Amino acid sequence: MPKILADVAPLKESPAFRRLWLGNGLSSIGTQLTVVAVSLEVYDLTGSTLAVGMLGLVALLPLVFAGLYGGSIADAHDRRRVALASSAALWLVTIGIATQAWLGLGNVWILYGLIAVQSAAAGVNGSARSAIVPRLVRPELLPAANALSMIVMGLGTTIGPLMAGILVAGVGYGWTYTVDVLTFTASLWALFKLPPLPPLAPLGVGGGGGGTVQRAGFRSVLEGFRFLGTRHNVRMTFLVDLCAMVFALPRALLPAIGAVWLGGGQQTAGLLLASIAAGSFLAALFSGPLGGVRRQGLAVVWSVTVWGAAIAALGGAVLAGGRHGYDGGVSPWIAGAAAALVVAGVADSISSVFRSTILQSATPDHLRGRLQGIFVVVVTGGPRLGDVFAGSTGQWIGEGWAAVAGGLLCIAAVWGLAWWQRGFLHYDARHPRP
Repeated sequence: MPKILADVAPLKESPAFRRLWLGNGLSSIGTQLTVVAVSLEVYDLTGSTLAVGMLGLVALLPLVFAGLYGGSIADAHDRRRVALASSAALWLVTIGIATQAWLGLGNVWILYGLIAVQSAAAGVNGSARSAIVPRLVRPELLPAANALSMIVMGLGTTIGPLMAGILVAGVGYGWTYTVDVLTFTASLWALFKLPPLPPLAPLGVGGGGGGTVQRAGFRSVLEGFRFLGTRHNVRMTFLVDLCAMVFALPRALLPAIGAVWLGGGQQTAGLLLASIAAGSFLAALFSGPLGGVRRQGLAVVWSVTVWGAAIAALGGAVLAGGRHGYDGGVSPWIAGAAAALVVAGVADSISSVFRSTILQSATPDHLRGRLQGIFVVVVTGGPRLGDVFAGSTGQWIGEGWAAVAGGLLCIAAVWGLAWWQRGFLHYDARHPRP
C-alpha cells in the first residue's frame, strides 16, 4: 500500500513544506467556501444569474495583471516576504467581505470591488507560493510534493462548496465568511515559519557567477515570455493544458445536461462537478507510482488524451439517455456520465502533477516566479475560454454532441502538438531540459 498511496516523503523530510501544506489545506477549504458563498450572496442581492457571472469577469482582469507582475516581484524579492505580504492582503480582504455581511450593507458593488482586490492579491500569492516549493524539497520529490498539493486542492474543492451551502443556510453569510478568516490564519502562520528565500541570481557566462537579479517590472515580465518562447518543453506544458481546458471543459454544459437531458437539474450538475473533483482526489491519494515515471512529457500527453476521451464519453452518455422525460426523476445514464467524469478527474490530476513538475524542474530558479505567473494566467483564462467554446457549441449542436466534439478535438489538438514538438514525448525527468 505505501507504494500505491501518495508518497509522503516531502512531508517527512521538509518541516517547512509540511507546514506550508497543512496551511494550504485549511485555507483551501475556506477559500472555496467564500467563493461559493459570494456567488450565493450576489444572487440573493440581485436575483440575476448574469450578476453572478460578472464575478468571473471582475476577478479575471486583476488576476491576469497581478499574476504576470506578481511573478516578476517573486523573482526579484524574498519569496517568503512576497507570499506573506500577499497572504496578509488576502486575509484583510476576507475580513472586509465578512464585515460587509455582518453590517448587512447589501451592496453588490462593494462585493465586486472586494473580489477584484482579492483576485489581484491571489495572483501575486499564487506565483510566489508555487515558486517556493522547489526551494523546500529535493528535485526528485517534486512529483510527490505536487501530488500532495493536489490532495488538499481536491479536499478544498469538495468540502468547501458543501460547507458553504450548509453554513449559509444555517448561520448566515457573516459566520460563513468568518470561518474563512479563521482558516486563513493557518496559512499565514505557515508562511511566517518559512526560512528566508532570497532571490537567486542567474548564472553568468559559462555557468559561473556574475549574474544579477533583475528588478521587477515590465522588462522582467517580457524576459519570462522570451524564455517561454524558446523553451519548447516548458511551453508545451501550457499548450496541452489549453487544449484540454478550451476544447473539452464541460462546465458550461452541465446545467443544461441536468435540466434538459439527464434530469435532476442543479443536483445533477453538482453531482457531475463533484465527480471530477472526486477523480482528482483519488488520483492524488493513490499517486505513489507517479514518482517513478521518467517520461513525464509522454505521461502528460496521454493524460490529456484520456481527459478528452472521458469528456467524449460524457457526451455519449448524454446522447444515449436522450432528453429526459422522467417526471422529475433522472436518467439511469447519469451513472455513466458520472463515471466518465471521475475518469476525467483522474486524468486531469495526473496531468497537473507532471505539468507542474516539468515547469518547476526545467525552469531556472531566477525565472520560476515569472513562469508561475504565466501559469496562473493560463489556468485561469483557459477555463473561461472553455466556457465560451462549450456554451456556443452546445447552443449550436446540442450539449451531448458538444461534449463529444470537444473531447475528440482535444485529442486531435494534443497529438498535433506532440507531433510538432516531438522532443516533449522524450522529456526525461532525470535530465530536465526546458
